[in-house]
Amino acid sequence: MFSLAFILSLITLVISVPIFLVFGLGSSLAAIGGLNLPWSVLIQVSFGALTKHVLIAVPLFIFAGMAMLKGGAASRLVKFTTTLVGHWPGGLGVAMVIAMGFFAAFCGSILAAITAVGTIMMPKMIEQGYPKPFVVVLAASAALLEALIPPSNAAILFSALTNVPVSKTFAAGVIPGLILLVLMVLLVLFKCRHIRTSNAASYKERAKAFLSALPALITPVIILGGIYAGILTPSESAAIAGLYAVLIGFLIYRELTLPSLLSCFKETAIITAVIFSIIATATFLSVVLTYTQAPQKIITYFTEMGISVNLFWVMLGIICLILGTFIEIVPVFYLTVPIFAAITLSFNQSLLHLYVVFVAFAGIGMITPPVCVGIYTAAGVIKENPANAFKEVPLFTIVGIIYGILMILFPVLSTWLPSLI
Repeated sequence: MFSLAFILSLITLVISVPIFLVFGLGSSLAAIGGLNLPWSVLIQVSFGALTKHVLIAVPLFIFAGMAMLKGGAASRLVKFTTTLVGHWPGGLGVAMVIAMGFFAAFCGSILAAITAVGTIMMPKMIEQGYPKPFVVVLAASAALLEALIPPSNAAILFSALTNVPVSKTFAAGVIPGLILLVLMVLLVLFKCRHIRTSNAASYKERAKAFLSALPALITPVIILGGIYAGILTPSESAAIAGLYAVLIGFLIYRELTLPSLLSCFKETAIITAVIFSIIATATFLSVVLTYTQAPQKIITYFTEMGISVNLFWVMLGIICLILGTFIEIVPVFYLTVPIFAAITLSFNQSLLHLYVVFVAFAGIGMITPPVCVGIYTAAGVIKENPANAFKEVPLFTIVGIIYGILMILFPVLSTWLPSLI
């Protein structure tokens, strides 16, 4: 029965059945047919996973990002970064990466970042002579900053799976996120050094752009300040961020309208439904793993084989890289983190280090075909054929792997800041 469940999952995955059904069908067949468990066990575990308090922050941060996009905050953020570095060689590409980094500080959704920043920056870059394939892959790659720079939905999901405080997981992603941003900027400066540039903005223009973007730039202070001051929980902070985004959209920027607000609610509901449907059915697999004691058996195997800590991290990176190529990052989280977390603890390693290394390698899947959801989203923004962008993927993949290796070699990058909290 377990073999049949595995084959069924593999077939449904290959024929592009929605991933939540892949999890649900295969795991429920293994649990009910192979372990003789009643449906009620699966439903109870699924309900428990969906009702964790920390997950309330997921739709709230998504909504905050949508409100920032439709309320005018995103466009002012992009304009500000453009006035700072737009005159550099490859300056518009650098501006998009930095804008992604800023947007990451008040939105937890990777796809929302691509839509928000990419919609504004990508047409400008193409008009200035940047190759379309490069622009598409750059937007998809830079959006990975959303998974590291807090607040991050990836961090919230990881904390929900491992019971690590969200505040510490948020902190773990700050330094790695900034390092990734620097690597992306260096790549753009090298790759686009021959592209023509615009004239440098005057100090007056920069000051005006800064003042215009200031209400948006205050958002991370509200979100993270409330959390680390001990005043707000992540969910409460996310709710206040959403309310603040609506207020500045209506009262300061005056670009948010009632129809666009309703659109924010609709898009938030759609994205949240996708994420939570994956969580609901992925927990079926956790039931199977628990009853078969698979994590314990894997730990025993690692111990008996005498596998070193360094080899474990290398194997983890390879597994995440392969899975990220075929499966989106959220289901990869629920498929592997429970097992990886148990092995990580058996090696006396930090779960925060696991989070950063995991995101580094699984996130590469955002740009590697066939399931390169980041590229499909970015290509859709400018109505470009995604296949045309694949030729630029190897360069960004190499940079991603270099970044992942750095995260493996220097765990202090992910553990130092949380240790201060």
